[in-house]
Amino acid sequence: MERKEPARKWRVAGINFDHMHMGDLLREVFEHPDAEIAGICDADPARMKGAIEAFHIPKDRVFTSVASLMAKAEPDFVILCPATADHARAVEEVAPYGKPILLEKPFAASLADADRMIDATRAGGGRLAINWPLAWYPPHVTAKRLIDQGVIGDLLEVHFYDGNRGPLYHLADKVEVSDEEVKAAKPTSWWYKRASGGGSLLDYLGYGATLGTWYMNGRAPLTVTSVVDRPAGLEVDEHSVTVLRYETGLSKLETRWGTFTDPWTMQPQPKCGFVLVGSDGTISSYDYEHHLHLQTRHHPAIHPLPVDTLHAPHRKPVEYVIDRWGAGLDVEGPLSPALCRIGQRIVDTAYRSAEEGRTLELLP
Repeated sequence: MERKEPARKWRVAGINFDHMHMGDLLREVFEHPDAEIAGICDADPARMKGAIEAFHIPKDRVFTSVASLMAKAEPDFVILCPATADHARAVEEVAPYGKPILLEKPFAASLADADRMIDATRAGGGRLAINWPLAWYPPHVTAKRLIDQGVIGDLLEVHFYDGNRGPLYHLADKVEVSDEEVKAAKPTSWWYKRASGGGSLLDYLGYGATLGTWYMNGRAPLTVTSVVDRPAGLEVDEHSVTVLRYETGLSKLETRWGTFTDPWTMQPQPKCGFVLVGSDGTISSYDYEHHLHLQTRHHPAIHPLPVDTLHAPHRKPVEYVIDRWGAGLDVEGPLSPALCRIGQRIVDTAYRSAEEGRTLELLP
């Protein structure tokens, strides 16, 4: 794919509004000087109303059929935000058009689905990127730089805790939803349906598994042990704890729906983010915070360290994929399907471990 001239705007289409992050990603397109929303599509027109109003999308760019959108909008790349269990089907529907795909997290409901998506994009001649919003948080990017520079020696352990009050408490742009609205939506929401890939484990464990693998430079654990809490009356879990055994030691990844506060308004306790343990020090990297906390053998007193300022095109997913794909390059790091597949192996093994109640070797 050749880099486009600045005057040629990238035409971007958004398909499926199951995940509230579609609104956030379309906003990035709307605000990008070299991109435009070429079209949006969902089987339920009502779910597109907010985007239509927010981004002034004309009627002739609104579709309920993927085939019609692809034929008439002629997008340069597509954003997909379906329910987790529908990721593979959605990618397989779009991949034959040969257009790059930006898929909102998590990667997949299963490793088999992940492989279907990788195979489909390869067969269609397109590219695939998986967006993990935590990958753009300055503290977590700064932590990766420090690890790669050897500031804490060899990375031995990754400890992750993350979640929120629940997936129905906010819309795109983190717009708040009332308790009454959440209660009314919960019985029919895909987030709480097992068949749709709901639950905190499938929602959040991919963050810890994928970014943890990024921090570990692609190293995978040997075994996985996971337990979940599934409240009475629910099909899915709202809390999971997963222990990974590496050759270097143990790591722990914990997911939670039901924190007292959302981390983007006020950090709950435990704090959401990562604690990274190396042979010569530790780093605490928490979501939305402006400082890391660093401890080393030579400086054992824990001290704050300002996070890096991120610069274009490494601040947000849309500007990043436009830069990479415009140069004919694949994405790297946590957005890479190869790295995400390792994370998906961890997620799949954790899911099975929780179901079977035993420690399992990492799936191949």
